Amino acid sequence: MTTTAHDIRKALLAREEIALIDVREEADFARGHPLFAAQIPARRIEAEARWRIPRSDARVVVYDAGEGLAEPAAAQLRALGFSHNDVLEGGLDGWRAAGFELFEDVNSYSKAFGELVEHRRHTPSLPAPDVQALIDEKADIAILDARRFDEYATMSIPGGVSTPGAELVLRARAVAPDPDTTIIVNCAGRTRSIIGTQSLINAGLPNRIYALRNGTIGWTLAGQGLETGQQRRAPRPDGEFVDEAREKARDVAYRAGVRRITLDELAHLQADAARTLYRYDVRLPEDFAAGHLPGFRNAQGGQLVQETDHFAPVRGARIVLADDLGPRADMTASWLAQLGWEVAVVEWPQGPALETGSDGAPAPRGPEGRYKRPYEGTDNAAAAMQAYLDWEFGLVEQLRRDGTHGFFVI
Repeated sequence: MTTTAHDIRKALLAREEIALIDVREEADFARGHPLFAAQIPARRIEAEARWRIPRSDARVVVYDAGEGLAEPAAAQLRALGFSHNDVLEGGLDGWRAAGFELFEDVNSYSKAFGELVEHRRHTPSLPAPDVQALIDEKADIAILDARRFDEYATMSIPGGVSTPGAELVLRARAVAPDPDTTIIVNCAGRTRSIIGTQSLINAGLPNRIYALRNGTIGWTLAGQGLETGQQRRAPRPDGEFVDEAREKARDVAYRAGVRRITLDELAHLQADAARTLYRYDVRLPEDFAAGHLPGFRNAQGGQLVQETDHFAPVRGARIVLADDLGPRADMTASWLAQLGWEVAVVEWPQGPALETGSDGAPAPRGPEGRYKRPYEGTDNAAAAMQAYLDWEFGLVEQLRRDGTHGFFVI
């Protein structure tokens, strides 16, 4: 069966469930794809499809760019039990011929959303030379790195402390208990620093809070040196800081329209065979492995917002989040709601029976066909980094032209 670009657009606008899957390699996908496309290379369908598209009768549409991959991929999906799958008529050329937008890079709609947040909220930021000047004068600042810990350890801003995105509201006060301390949030590029900074602002922290403008890319382009191999982590708070974070995060989630549900109410959602349901524990991997609610997968909250197309490729599905303390799930849910998802936070029960260890996610992909991000590692060409920033700056206008996103910003 085939379907047209216009039919897919109608489904997206109607918020129907649909997984639009690009079966090319990631490097090809990054050169251009529809806004809400997700990517599973044809060679990985057997390993990833059931995991990433958990409901076998969800609507799945596959496409390529004329390489002859889509039809065999659709046949493979049928063999795996997916009963409602189509091929995009004309592939990527069909999408382009319909006059619809193509987005470059990976995790494009999350990055575009980050740019929209900055555009709408005027999220404050400081350029790299200004932050370096504050470091040099030993000003009262705290630099919080919102990336995964492994990214932080590879290269980081001097003096920065690892505080992955969903941990920010929970841990920022433990790092900077004095409201006169200026907090600076960074990532490698722009999205996670914008979202992280705005998270702290949304939660009403009393400090002056800024994003490091353009992250480690901007730092490097300014000719400033990075640290490598650092192991500093934001401390886990207790007592009043946890209570304060819980109250603030719940207020943000409420303003974003996030629902709170019990395990019994979650069971009702799970019983709905007509809807796809993703369940994610948004804590750090070590916390997840030590004990998590049965049936939940692990996705650090900041990464779930940054890589939503990877973790939830079925657009229009439901998402339920869990966190034993609460603030990480509430803050993550607040952003997913603004990204247009139907999202809820499950109340962590008292004394639950927990599972331990891995969630059984497919083995990571190898280097074959991988897109080299201009913000990864320490050996990126200056021209590539600048081109990446220029691309991000244009995403708000591209979202307007595309017209399917349905994002809102509180």
